[in-house]
Amino acid sequence: MGPHKNKGRRFPLLPLRGLLVYPSMVLHLDVGREKSVKALEKAMVDDNLILLCSQSEVNIEEPTQEDIFRIGTVAKVRQMLKLPNGTIRVLVEGMERAEILEYVDNEEYYEVIAIERPEAEPSEPEVDALMRTVLTQFEHYINLSKKVTPETLAAVSDIEEAGRLADVITSHLSLKIKDKQEILETIDVRERLEKLLDILNNEREVLELERKISQRVKKQMEKTQKEYYLREQMKAIQKELGEKEGRAGEVEELRSQLEAKTLPDAVREKTLKEIDRLEKMPMSSAEGGVIRNYVDWLLSLPWDQRSEDDLDLAKAEQVLDEDHYGLEKPKERVLEYLAVQKLVKKLKGPILCLVGPPGVGKTSLARSIARSLGRKFVRISLGGVRDEAEIRGHRRTYVGAMPGRIIQGMKTAGTLNPVFLLDEIDKMASDFRGDPSAALLEVLDPEQNNTFSDHFIEVPFDLSNVMFITTANAVHNIPRPLLDRMEMLFIPGYTELEKLQIATRYLLPKQKREHGLEPEQLKVDESALLRIIREYTRESGVRNLEQQVAALCRKAAKRIVSEHNDSLEITAEQIKDYLGIPKFRYGVAELEDQIGTVTGLAWTEVGGETLVIEVTVVPGTGKLILTGKLGDVMKESAQAAFSYTRSKAEELGIPTDFHEKNDVHIHIPEGAIPKDGPSAGITIATALISALTGRHVSKDIAMTGEITLRGRVLPIGGLKEKSLAAHRAGYKKILLPKDNERDLRDIPDSVKEDIEFVPVAHMDQVLRHALVERSELQ
Repeated sequence: MGPHKNKGRRFPLLPLRGLLVYPSMVLHLDVGREKSVKALEKAMVDDNLILLCSQSEVNIEEPTQEDIFRIGTVAKVRQMLKLPNGTIRVLVEGMERAEILEYVDNEEYYEVIAIERPEAEPSEPEVDALMRTVLTQFEHYINLSKKVTPETLAAVSDIEEAGRLADVITSHLSLKIKDKQEILETIDVRERLEKLLDILNNEREVLELERKISQRVKKQMEKTQKEYYLREQMKAIQKELGEKEGRAGEVEELRSQLEAKTLPDAVREKTLKEIDRLEKMPMSSAEGGVIRNYVDWLLSLPWDQRSEDDLDLAKAEQVLDEDHYGLEKPKERVLEYLAVQKLVKKLKGPILCLVGPPGVGKTSLARSIARSLGRKFVRISLGGVRDEAEIRGHRRTYVGAMPGRIIQGMKTAGTLNPVFLLDEIDKMASDFRGDPSAALLEVLDPEQNNTFSDHFIEVPFDLSNVMFITTANAVHNIPRPLLDRMEMLFIPGYTELEKLQIATRYLLPKQKREHGLEPEQLKVDESALLRIIREYTRESGVRNLEQQVAALCRKAAKRIVSEHNDSLEITAEQIKDYLGIPKFRYGVAELEDQIGTVTGLAWTEVGGETLVIEVTVVPGTGKLILTGKLGDVMKESAQAAFSYTRSKAEELGIPTDFHEKNDVHIHIPEGAIPKDGPSAGITIATALISALTGRHVSKDIAMTGEITLRGRVLPIGGLKEKSLAAHRAGYKKILLPKDNERDLRDIPDSVKEDIEFVPVAHMDQVLRHALVERSELQ
């Protein structure tokens, strides 16, 4: 079998699939292909030698010359065994490398002419070093790879031939056929060792990476499992303690609350998002508290809860009458709202503004409106609110941020359709922190309050079902745009008769209850109550009256306890013993006709007032002196009256040069009280003419009206309050502008019975009614 220079020997060829045999390797092969079986049989007949070459592709059944590598291994067939399924198992031993020179035509099996390539054993020190390095690297490989057993290393270490060492080690590596073939084709031993070293290095790197990755994955798995395990432990501990502590419990609780509530989709989404954020936050984070607070607010607002309206008109009317005497217009408006609600089912909540003096029952009326509708009632006071954030809320980024008063009120109500009272809307102020009344515009506009946006909540909230009621003492302090959105209901003051009814029906029984008195223990005469109304109070409402009744009950309670009385009856004469000296003189009308003194009627925020205007004429240089803390408008009224008098001097029988020789002093007593408004024009003119002509003014007359330079009388406002004031003071006749005649229908009948109302269109008529003794002077 010596080396053959040109021609090689003839061998039967066995193509291997997915397998490669090196010289000096012994292994079993299973042969199934027909051609391969025939090649084996031929080998057995001859000298048991066969050439083993690998196919480049595993799945080719009938390989051609191109599909088989040129260099293979000559092997000796040691054993053959036929298996039951038809395949043959052979034991082969690799002898040495051989290269195919050419294929011989043979139909039955592959036959080739091949030349053997024996390898020379080099004995250089470098090769020894390479062998050692390869062994060391192989050892590392074995340590990293789980596929090679440590025994293999021992077996390999004993091999002394360098070429054989390279072959054996390569056979143990899990490499691609292509790489193994490359080692097989490298005939030069030293080169073969170097290639193997490269391959080992690469393999080791890959294995190290694999190991790192698997370790990392394992760590992550372990970490997740550990965390899960710890969480479950925490839950178990908390459950055992019966506590919902920590973030997990908090989040779980919020989630279950969210499940239980019906929320609009946008709000639900927002809440879920925030709860998820909260879950990811560390316990120590301050932001967590902010989010928790925010989610709490979102969950506590009534997004979908509404109370059922009680749409029984008769019952509502009864409730309103039980709580309040009089107040026809507001009551009627509420019943109208109810009726419409009954017909259309859905009505944007109206926005009513109750305007009237203090103590007439604006706030308590709102409360009973809620009771009559069967709705929840919320009240917020706007008195002194000067910060826009009070209405609209702060942005969440601020420390201690809160929603505005409106959203707070809605949370308190717990329903979408409460009666919401905004008290004292005229007492709001604005400063550098914004204008709160401007923030209220959106709240009180039925067209846009279905998407009210609060800075804190950030999600639009529907206020269109809320019945807003606002209260104010005076309209002129409310900004115009706000006024525009509300429906005004004016509540004037009460007449004496109404006050008497209120005191008898409501105030006295209530104060008796509060002072622990049984109904029969204290009886107060009607005349006694009337005296309290007339001599101890002067107001449009009944707040002071209630205080006086309370004082009466206190004193009575003391007397009942200290004197062991069963019951007390209080008459008008005894009032002085209980309440002291009367504070006011009832009927402040003049006792006799006066010159230069006329009673005017004024409207103030607390109701109507009588104003005495005095004029005196003294020799001088024609100065007009005005005193009594008068506002600009009233000063102008006085100027107008003065000019009118000058223009009519001749007609009135006054010296035409009176203004040059005299000073005229106009004074309105009670100097500390500011007085303003144009409605004292005719009063000043009458007083001036009376003083200049020396005629007396009738003591029973009070008057109100604005004057022009031509003497026309212009209309004024607040007639009802003014006439109540005149009635309180005991006047018998009121002069009023002709244009105000239409307002007479609002004046209570009890007042009309006592007072004669005289409409006047010109100053001449005023003088005709006001000045007496004309016949003597003409």
